[in-house]
Amino acid sequence: MFADTHCHLSFPEFDGDRAEVIGRLLEEQVSVLIDPGTDVETSRRSIELSRDYDFIFANVGLHPHETNQPVGDAVYGELEQLAREPKVVAIGEIGLDYHYPGSSPHMQQEAFRRMLSIARSLDLPVVIHCRDAWPDMLAILAEQNHSGFRGSMHCFSGGIEEARQCIRLGLKLSIPGTVTYKKSPLPQILKSVSLADLLTETDAPYLAPVPFRGKRNEPAYVRFVTMAVAEALAIPVEKAAEEILRNTVELFRLSGLQAPRPHCPV
Repeated sequence: MFADTHCHLSFPEFDGDRAEVIGRLLEEQVSVLIDPGTDVETSRRSIELSRDYDFIFANVGLHPHETNQPVGDAVYGELEQLAREPKVVAIGEIGLDYHYPGSSPHMQQEAFRRMLSIARSLDLPVVIHCRDAWPDMLAILAEQNHSGFRGSMHCFSGGIEEARQCIRLGLKLSIPGTVTYKKSPLPQILKSVSLADLLTETDAPYLAPVPFRGKRNEPAYVRFVTMAVAEALAIPVEKAAEEILRNTVELFRLSGLQAPRPHCPV
């Protein structure tokens, strides 16, 4: 039973065949899917999709690409209201991304802090995007850390030291399809952490794993991510899937689902 903790199934790329995509993910035994918002409108669409399927949950977020211009108080108010919906299980995706020219670190940081504050006030985990911003990201997380802080580092792209710091701060590492790429450092990084600290995701429609690299990604392909995690840790894929599903259920406090019992080797 596989878990896709970050999949943009509500995005337009799936408008033409969403029902077929959902059929394929069920055939591949994907039992949990979390659809993150990136602004008010996409957060609303995520919630609408989650209402139609028991196993789909929503996040309410404000992607850093949406925060390179000033964000008004009304936007934060609307996001906070949406985050109170029953199927919303986290605030995300939020974070910092300095990769593209024109990025505004100052405005991104301000928005990130505001969204972290909303998560804290609602006692929700966070789903964090970080690209080319690790020093500022880790500094803000250390500054904003509190006893109830928890969440996921979406599409983890840091090194071993960043991985360890994220885990110390209360975050799990969400592993995407890039773990299957030939030159990916992720298999080596996985050997330095515990299975209890890991999640799996597709980030569909982006970052399709091998053997689908270059094509549209979809949630059924999280099986290949889980297989790569299992291979890196030298454990059976069944054990990896079981424990990652358990991590997912516990982190996001998924109502209506029960975490499987821990794997007991013979």
